[in-house]
Amino acid sequence: MRSTALKQFSKLEATGLWREAPELQRREVIVAFGESSLTISDPRNESALSHWSLPAVERLNPGEHPALYAPGVDALETLEIDDNLMIEALEKVRHALDDSRPRPGRLRGTIVLVISSAIALTMGALLPGALVKHTASVLPPATRLEIGRMALADLSRVAGAPCSDPTGQAVLDRLSARLFGATAPQLLVLRDGQAKALHLPGNIITLNRSLIETAAGPDVAAGFALVESLRNEADDPMLPLLRHAGFFATLKLLTSGKLAPEALDGYGQVLLLASPAPVANDAVLRRFGAAQLPSTPYARALDASGETTLPLIEGDPMARREVLPLMPDAEWLGLQAICAD
Repeated sequence: MRSTALKQFSKLEATGLWREAPELQRREVIVAFGESSLTISDPRNESALSHWSLPAVERLNPGEHPALYAPGVDALETLEIDDNLMIEALEKVRHALDDSRPRPGRLRGTIVLVISSAIALTMGALLPGALVKHTASVLPPATRLEIGRMALADLSRVAGAPCSDPTGQAVLDRLSARLFGATAPQLLVLRDGQAKALHLPGNIITLNRSLIETAAGPDVAAGFALVESLRNEADDPMLPLLRHAGFFATLKLLTSGKLAPEALDGYGQVLLLASPAPVANDAVLRRFGAAQLPSTPYARALDASGETTLPLIEGDPMARREVLPLMPDAEWLGLQAICAD
């Protein structure tokens, strides 16, 4: 079901007369009031003709009927609407804008942000989850990586900066390539914190130093990395991050492509205290089998007795297969010294 920017409407459509430019004739269209925009469509084939941002919609004939709108003060398009319910919905948005028009002289980008903020203040339920989901879905990989590094910076305030011994990090990079191939995440080792493994936007996975310094071999750290990659695939890490950042920061990210670093203040602490999402044993065993990695060391690291992780031990995909070492002993020693810098 389509959702809209106003809580009381789950779907709102009306007919209208749309003119693409002043010199062209008007044509009948279907107008759909959406989450953050008006969609203008051809009624014959339902193909979209134009999209108007709700915060930018201007009324050209206040107080008159039918209402005449444009997608901005300098726009060529116009839309005439006779439907009272549609007009009422648009006017609710416009009244929110009128109460917080910025003073002349401000930059246009600031105007857009203030207008959008006013909508949120006057309509508490405006885009509660849809904005977060839509923003996360349209972010390019470079922006995701940039935001992931911002989250890592906040995480470093409470868990220490990632260990950066060059030799150890080089071994960790090769381990990631061995486990994940072309989609290898950036693996990092954190100095402190109770979380064994975390995943961040931008395909970043962090591991607790204890997984390396106290383990008999690299299989334990590799296992935690594999399972964390499953959590990353199941739940987009950008979603909880944007929910923490809040509506205004998310809206600014959507409109400008930038997220203010202060929007993530305290997010690292939230990550460290959150309980890891459960992962189905079948999915874990498939991932270990694909990586040709035994699951027993990981299972024993979770529970030394094996009582709660028995399915991962009994279903170990490498139990009856030859297991090749993940790395030579010399590289393992180098990895164990990654936090020695």
